[in-house]
Amino acid sequence: MQTHLEENIMIKFLQKFDAFPFIVNYQGNRYTVGEGKPVFTVNFKKEIDVKELLKSTSLALGEAYMRGDLEMEGDLYDALDHFLVQIDQFSTDQSALKKLLFSSNSKKNQKKEVSFHYDIGNDFYELWLDKTMSYSCGYFKNETDTLYDAQVNKVDYILQKLYLKKDMTLLDIGCGWGFLLIEAAKKYHIKGVGITLSEEQYKECQQRIAQEGLQNQLSVELLDYRDLNQLHQKFDRVVSVGMIEHVGREQYSKFLSSVNEVLNDHGLFLLHYISAKKEHPGDAWIKKYIFPGGMIPSLREIINESAEYNFDVLDVENLRLHYNKTLLCWRQNFIQQLPTIRTMFEEEFIRMWDLYLASCAAAFHNGVIDLHQILFSKGINNDLPMTRWY
Repeated sequence: MQTHLEENIMIKFLQKFDAFPFIVNYQGNRYTVGEGKPVFTVNFKKEIDVKELLKSTSLALGEAYMRGDLEMEGDLYDALDHFLVQIDQFSTDQSALKKLLFSSNSKKNQKKEVSFHYDIGNDFYELWLDKTMSYSCGYFKNETDTLYDAQVNKVDYILQKLYLKKDMTLLDIGCGWGFLLIEAAKKYHIKGVGITLSEEQYKECQQRIAQEGLQNQLSVELLDYRDLNQLHQKFDRVVSVGMIEHVGREQYSKFLSSVNEVLNDHGLFLLHYISAKKEHPGDAWIKKYIFPGGMIPSLREIINESAEYNFDVLDVENLRLHYNKTLLCWRQNFIQQLPTIRTMFEEEFIRMWDLYLASCAAAFHNGVIDLHQILFSKGINNDLPMTRWY
């Protein structure tokens, strides 16, 4: 009797997600949610605790998928692309998930959180990223662009927006494995510094700089953005790609003030980041398993905060669909490399990462999240060309 009651509660909960019809197979029973021809099928191999589903829909369903208690018939991305249209129907009990959703912004904890994701191992990322080792949104200029083309395009596009000239100084906050810095040094003959909190990225970036013979132009530091004054240097240009998502909502002001302190007057700052329309604490499953402490800023709060530091907004561009395509390329590479990945990790980890890549691709496709590039100048700069296309 109790089992039957819980099953009814479960199906009633799922019936909220009726924008696109789908089939639910649960405890030997078959249900259709929504009207019309079903677009995907969900098979529950084990019961899910309804209390957990109400506490966090994404966490309950995500963990069930990781364990293999929940299976999707057909392609996972296609199912999520239909399901995540209705993410506003997800339940999240913020009080019960307080420690998970609102973690410490201390330097020690943020380094730990960054290491959790980025120090899995360069050998893992090399399997499914392109050879630039760019782990951020690409820029697909042409239908025929490969992932590698898109990542080269993205870096070129950013460097063009920064209007670099020979002997300028460039700071890359969250430099990753160093591709942007190296391209800037080779193509524009600048002097640059990159900072990261990832030990793996730091070592690889150093090696790449040495391999390119750019030690006299570039350096990389294991450094928190809040310690930029330790560089004892000011820069003509600052760039940050996919890093502000890790600093926490309470630290956006500190992040922008840190950039302001090291950027020369009239200098340019390009911020490339995952954004949201409204402020929210983030997804519980992503925070627990993928990006601990991750927080997605809204466009309006970054624009609003930037005014406090005399940043002049020159250009805002949304590259949302480019990130959808980037993630689909990563997922395709990931799936192709599964025989190798299975020698490195357990099945639960593999299902977790597949879910991460597929769900993020679906989220960008549906506008749940965006990708913005904002170009600022520190104070008024009248020396730039008047159009974006310079």
